[in-house]
Amino acid sequence: MSVAPRQTSTVAVLSLVLGIAGWTVLPFVASIVAIITGHMARAEIRRRPTDLDGDGLALTGLILGWLNVGMVLLGILALIAFFGGLAWLAAMSN
Repeated sequence: MSVAPRQTSTVAVLSLVLGIAGWTVLPFVASIVAIITGHMARAEIRRRPTDLDGDGLALTGLILGWLNVGMVLLGILALIAFFGGLAWLAAMSN
């Protein structure tokens, strides 16, 4: 009696691919979609644990997506602080 091997979740693979694409090709958009598909994949795998595999792929896509979103937000905050500091210096010198 043989047991059929578990199939890798397509949504988990998609999450990983989009997480990588978020760092290379489509910086912010792919990261948001990677986060969404990563959560969808993990929920799908939890609902059907005997049929589906790929939780690590989904988790990696989630981590890559969240890291990219965090880095983008930190970059935006750094720009605001930089230009805010310049504006403050300009206001102080007048």
